[in-house]
Order: sequence, then structure tokens, then C-alpha cells
Amino acid sequence: MFAIVKIQGQQYKIQEGQHIYVPHLAGKAGDKIEFNEILFSADEGKLAMGKDAPKLVKAEIISDLVKGDKVIAFKMKRRKGFRKKHGHRTQYTRIKIESIA
Repeated sequence: MFAIVKIQGQQYKIQEGQHIYVPHLAGKAGDKIEFNEILFSADEGKLAMGKDAPKLVKAEIISDLVKGDKVIAFKMKRRKGFRKKHGHRTQYTRIKIESIA
């Protein structure tokens, strides 16, 4: 069984037992969280969407703060001596999908 779930404005294809990285969520490692915005699900050839889809996805936070790769935004204008360098590392939370019900 798999489902497509909306988590903080992004859509993820998930299955039970899967580990995924999502944008940073409030909570500590070991906390249980639930997602109720399920857009689509499929189970052994049975498709469900909208009101027919399951109502809840239960997950557990594995790592509460994981930093992504560094992204650098560099601006430069030639022959002007103008250079700007900004960088950031996006923060993620690693979760484990426990059940789709």
C-alpha cells in the first residue's frame, strides 16, 4: 500500500516502514505525529482519492534536526568589483511512517 500525503505544502509518496526527510517539524526524537491530508492511496489495485482515501497517517520522528547540503547564492557584476556570497543549509526532520489508516 502506498499513499500520497501533503506535509507542510509538499507532496510525498509514502509506504509503511519508509524513512523520509520532510521540512523541519516541531518535536523531538521519539515523538509521534499524525498527518491527515491524504490526497491519494492505492492498495492491491484499489485506488482511492479525496473522501474515499484513508483519513490518517501515523509517523514517528527519528531525527529532529538534520541539515541539508549547503546552497550558495553568488552574485557578481563584471568589471564593477561587486561580489556577494550568501549561503544556507535547509533544515529537515527524518520521520518513519508507521501506519496508513
